[in-house]
Amino acid sequence: MISSQLPDYEKFGVTSQIRRSANSITDNLAEGSGRASNVDRAQFTNIAYTSALETINHLITCIDQKYISNEAYESMRIKMDELINKLNGYYRYQLNKGKSVKDQFS
Repeated sequence: MISSQLPDYEKFGVTSQIRRSANSITDNLAEGSGRASNVDRAQFTNIAYTSALETINHLITCIDQKYISNEAYESMRIKMDELINKLNGYYRYQLNKGKSVKDQFS
C-alpha cells in the first residue's frame, strides 16, 4: 500500500486522506448496491468516481512533495485511471439500464 511508504509525520495528513478517499470508493459502491433504482445506484457510483479523483489528487500531492517515487506514482496512476474508466462505464450503464429493482417484480 502506498500510504505505508509516506513519512510518519504525514500519518494524520495525506496518509489519512489517501486511505479515506480510497475507502470511500468501495464504501459508496457498496451503499449504492443496496438502492432500489438504477438512478440511485448511479448517484453512488458517481460519488465513488469523485472519490477516485480525490485519491489521484492526493497522489499528485505525494509526488509534488517527493514522498513517493515517479515509478510508484505512475504505477498507481495507471491503476486509478483504469478504475475511473470502469466506474464511468458502470455509471453510464446504470443510467441507461432504466428499470429499478422494484419495477422488475411488478
